[in-house]
Amino acid sequence: MANSNNDAVEHKLEGIEHALTRTEQYIEDNRKSLSIIAGAIIAAVAIYFAFNQFYLKPQEAEAQKQMYVAEQYFEKDSLKQALNGDGNYPGFLGIIDQYSLTDAANLAHYYAGICYKNMGKYNEAIEYLKKFDSNDVVVSNIALGSIGDCYAELGDTDKALKFYKKAAENKKNDFTSPLYLMRAGLLLEDKNEFSKALEMYQRIEKEYNKSYEGQQVEKYITRVKVKGNIK
Repeated sequence: MANSNNDAVEHKLEGIEHALTRTEQYIEDNRKSLSIIAGAIIAAVAIYFAFNQFYLKPQEAEAQKQMYVAEQYFEKDSLKQALNGDGNYPGFLGIIDQYSLTDAANLAHYYAGICYKNMGKYNEAIEYLKKFDSNDVVVSNIALGSIGDCYAELGDTDKALKFYKKAAENKKNDFTSPLYLMRAGLLLEDKNEFSKALEMYQRIEKEYNKSYEGQQVEKYITRVKVKGNIK
């Protein structure tokens, strides 16, 4: 029995030894190509670091500096200057064009979308807002809800509802979630879809009763029940 165990151990050791030998032989046979691969990886990391450190960071700083003036025009509702610049500083469209890889350019898509929305250019607004990406709880939802507003203005109620619901569900909070549930409910009322509108209002009542919409929603629930003859 002991001899059998010893034979098994020796067999396993021989297998490991053979595997190591094959690995060593592979490395020896492919030393040149493996060195090239390793060198390529190191070079790629170095290029990425250099690009980030010496190009992207300065671009980001410059873009933030340039965009400050456009943001000031936006705050004053000078939307054309905010979008197109004033001859000395670029507007949001210029930031997007000149600093396309930066976070500032990403934010400029949001600003540009809101500018176009407020100017009544809803298709352009949708185009820019859809290119905006953010993890911010409020701003990301406002972008989605604003797309819904634009579709509503264009008469595409199905897409409007889709984006209102996305805005309500995306990053739930007591400010934007009940706001866009309310807009979805009002739009459903306009479509005479009273049961679905009631669902939106009841969600506000249940989940966001302390919000502004939550304080007002009871009258909407009563109204839609009467209009839809819902018990």
